[in-house]
Amino acid sequence: MSPTDQPVPDALLRVRGLRKNFGTNRVLESIDLTVGRGQVLALIGPSGSGKTTILRCLNGLELADGGTIDVGGEVSVSFDPPPTKKQLTALRDRSAMVFQHYNLFPHKTVLENVLEGPVVVQRRPKAEVTAEAIALLERVGLGDKTDSYPFELSGGQQQRVGIVRALALRPQLLLFDEPTSSLDPELVGDVLRLIKELAVEGWSMVIVTHELEFAREVATEVAFVDGGTVVEHGDPKQVLREPKEERTRQFLHRLLFPF
Repeated sequence: MSPTDQPVPDALLRVRGLRKNFGTNRVLESIDLTVGRGQVLALIGPSGSGKTTILRCLNGLELADGGTIDVGGEVSVSFDPPPTKKQLTALRDRSAMVFQHYNLFPHKTVLENVLEGPVVVQRRPKAEVTAEAIALLERVGLGDKTDSYPFELSGGQQQRVGIVRALALRPQLLLFDEPTSSLDPELVGDVLRLIKELAVEGWSMVIVTHELEFAREVATEVAFVDGGTVVEHGDPKQVLREPKEERTRQFLHRLLFPF
């Protein structure tokens, strides 16, 4: 029995047999993953291995070609045949994505960026959402930046806005796509500390990352993805320190000793 097949108490996310093609190129091949409530799953692997595609399928940004995604026992979406628009909307409502390149609206202020999803998409009262958004921005040290535009912020500040924008949607699941890869080295720590705080608070997350020490410290599970498959999956200390699979060992060695 593989780790993904083992029962997970109070599972929030169950992914079974997820497949995705881009034309004739098979990007994901029968992906199985499980994330419990309050757990953090780190996805590691070489570029082009399918990690980001997994996240985009979980959020409905990419339409998978097969398999099922179940969130909280409330939403179960099968992709063969394709799901209905209502099913996809229900899936998207359960998670929020933090992008590698921030993806903020350049013509909107920080506060307007945070309000867009909850007010326009979720149709929640603007006054209520505004109060929550300001409190979240103050929490991440951006309380004085509500009227600033993205171009006036550092990369680290923009990424913190991206995290606040995701939190403002009140998702069940947070999805992070290499949240520090576009940052200058001195800015990485601030973003990682914020994500660590969210993990301690009990947020359920799936994080694509190359920060192995961060994954070892924060994640409850690590999955090594290569060639569109989950090669190895388990406890971070086991996978990152004593991997069972030769392909995992090769990847970790090259990441730790690139020259």
